[in-house]
Amino acid sequence: MSNSIHPDAGLVSADRGSAPRSATGNPLLPANALVRQATADDAAALADLAAATFPLACPPVMTEDDINGYIAEHLTEVRFGSYITTAERTVLVLEVSNVDAGDAPAAGTGGRLVGYSMLIHTPPLDVEVQAALTLRPTSMLSKFYIRADAHGSGLSHRLMDATLSAAAENGSRAVWLSVSEENVRAQKFYAKNGFRTVGGMNFPTGRLILRDFVLERAV
Repeated sequence: MSNSIHPDAGLVSADRGSAPRSATGNPLLPANALVRQATADDAAALADLAAATFPLACPPVMTEDDINGYIAEHLTEVRFGSYITTAERTVLVLEVSNVDAGDAPAAGTGGRLVGYSMLIHTPPLDVEVQAALTLRPTSMLSKFYIRADAHGSGLSHRLMDATLSAAAENGSRAVWLSVSEENVRAQKFYAKNGFRTVGGMNFPTGRLILRDFVLERAV
């Protein structure tokens, strides 16, 4: 996990493989799904999305107070407004056009945000991470989340492909992330997408110090 956040990448809610399959065996993706770069107008919808998805992958040691405290510090509308407008970060959103009642639409589009990712394009500061990584320059996958009702749709792979492409377009040779040692489902998802474990790191959050694996892949 990391952060800017934990990089919530370590807390990914990955596809479960229950979606209808094409003749080639790949999940059938909604035709109305779009991955695009977030704008300042998306900040409120992103905060709602983050509040809904962050708890899905938190390790059991994190209490409700821990989770709510993290959300209040790192995943607010103000925070996302800052993330989106910071040149060293890339925030992508996964949007579908049919809006369900109760879901926050992306501003100005009428679409429903079902996932998001965030890259940080600055060198890592953690000494364990610095020692573990094998490729430079690198981008950190700080956040990667999909709504629970989109699990199994194949949409997480579409978002991942776009995120890796964004890192390459920024000039990075690799992407790295940290993931909770307890989050086996996320580890399997990242392995399926070409990441390998290269080390570990501590992740302090509130009253806790959690332990993460550090993963890396070339782009």
